[in-house]
Amino acid sequence: MPIALAFFVHYAYLILFLWVLVEQIGVPVPSIPVLLMAGTLTATQQVHHIYALLAVLAACMLSDSMWYYLGRRYGGSVLRLLCRFSLEASTCVSKTEGYFSQRGPATLLLSKFIPGLGTVAPPIAGQIGMPYGRFLLWDLGGSILWAETFLLAGRFFGDIAQKSARFFHWLGHFAFAIFILMVLGIMAYRFLKQRKFLQQVRDMRLEPAELKEMMDQAEEQGNTPPFIVDLRHPLDYLPDPRVLPGALRIGPNEIRQHSEIIPRDRDVVLYCTCPSEETSAKLALQLHKLGVYRVRPLRGGFDGWKAAGYPLIDYVVDTPTSGVLTAQIAPTSDTKKVLPVV
Repeated sequence: MPIALAFFVHYAYLILFLWVLVEQIGVPVPSIPVLLMAGTLTATQQVHHIYALLAVLAACMLSDSMWYYLGRRYGGSVLRLLCRFSLEASTCVSKTEGYFSQRGPATLLLSKFIPGLGTVAPPIAGQIGMPYGRFLLWDLGGSILWAETFLLAGRFFGDIAQKSARFFHWLGHFAFAIFILMVLGIMAYRFLKQRKFLQQVRDMRLEPAELKEMMDQAEEQGNTPPFIVDLRHPLDYLPDPRVLPGALRIGPNEIRQHSEIIPRDRDVVLYCTCPSEETSAKLALQLHKLGVYRVRPLRGGFDGWKAAGYPLIDYVVDTPTSGVLTAQIAPTSDTKKVLPVV
């Protein structure tokens, strides 16, 4: 048996525990190859299935419980930190929040199958105040489903390989190389996907200083100001419910379904709280395909504008729900804040 394979077999459960723990903590190293490899070795009884499963579950419960309590205490700041380490930041927070809004705790059953969601789901569960016992039950179910899917897939492959002595012998000699190639391949795919996305939106971004200048010029010259859209999820409003002056809260799905609410005759600025403006940038690209060309994501989003010291105001108008925006809506100082319906 090759040295690398013998080392894996000897320390299989510790490797499984540490590898899954590191991924679930937020380091972008894929666990699927190590689960498949462990599952394949269960076909020869070199690794015991139940012990491998327990090692994976222990890692998931430890990391997920830690993120649950951090999310409960620190909220959005923890999510932003996690997404900065993720290679799937474009789906990181906004999609997970959307799943929780639609499916509630059942989101935890499938979150680990979707890159980027498995790590941010526990802190979001803590942020929304889900009872820990309920969280643990759903999270345990999701962890078992995720681990068993790949352990059993590896076992199936191992059973097939055993039927050919020559192939099984070849597999034993090159198992470690195949494992390394799988890890590097998944990481390279995620990295290139994220890099391609960032290259697409780099030239579209609008700096906070540029937007402030556009707003000041519109006010001085009596022109129509930019149409500013706040894409944040209701959970993102908790740390600071204010918005940019004149901004409307419109959910990403509503814009996609009713793109006619976006004016074509003036600049449109989208902002969110995602790292690298993922939500607003993706939506801007989609709107470009629908013929809305004067739309740009705000660099740094809400946090970038706030950090620059530019003004923020209380939100005073609700999200437009009709297909057409019939009036120019702007906040006034004597209007009470109305929370959005998302």
